[in-house]
Amino acid sequence: MKLMDYYYMVAIELATGLLVLFIITKLLGKTQFSQITPFDFISALILGELVGNAIYDDDVTVMNILFATILWGVMIYFIELITQKVKWTRKLLEGEPNIVIRCGELQYKVLKKCKLDINQLMGLIRQQGYFSLEEVEYAIVETNGIITVLPKSSFELPKKMDFNFPLQKTELPIILVEDGEIVKDNLIEIGQDESWLLDQLEQREISRVKDVLYAEWKENRPLFILTYPTV
Repeated sequence: MKLMDYYYMVAIELATGLLVLFIITKLLGKTQFSQITPFDFISALILGELVGNAIYDDDVTVMNILFATILWGVMIYFIELITQKVKWTRKLLEGEPNIVIRCGELQYKVLKKCKLDINQLMGLIRQQGYFSLEEVEYAIVETNGIITVLPKSSFELPKKMDFNFPLQKTELPIILVEDGEIVKDNLIEIGQDESWLLDQLEQREISRVKDVLYAEWKENRPLFILTYPTV
């Protein structure tokens, strides 16, 4: 095959693959690129691989690409149809939401089931506009990995400014203990040392830092502490 013929064939296969992928994605719905579940991720990955690997294989023709991508698209379409019609298949193929904070209490076993640590959980909660676990009444890890938060009633809207209340300085909560380890830099930032922290824990009848899953500090407020659940 001449070089120009090769480039021409690659261009045709690329254009064909792009068109077919676009059509299949539109037919399957927006879940292929938004709110992706594990199954959606696999299907999108396979579709991309089918086209990507086929483009540089001389033995693969445009018809081969069309057949493979269309067949895969049809299979995914029927699986999506099954999950809509047959409820029990949804948990298997799409997963289910997991409540990691219930009534203000951290569900440690559920957190581990979701393969999350406390640092990852805090990052997801901050993305929802909440900077302290103390503000959260319920937190749910959705099937797409995004977390939704229902705040405690004392942290809900309306805002103070709606009632012309005097505004106070906003303080960022500072994590002092995470996964049983002291965050020393944060202790220094608030002007305290480990002895002070240990004294605060003893006042809560906690003898070891290793027993603390999470502890955060806010100015003029007592420490917010979560301990590991007892087995």
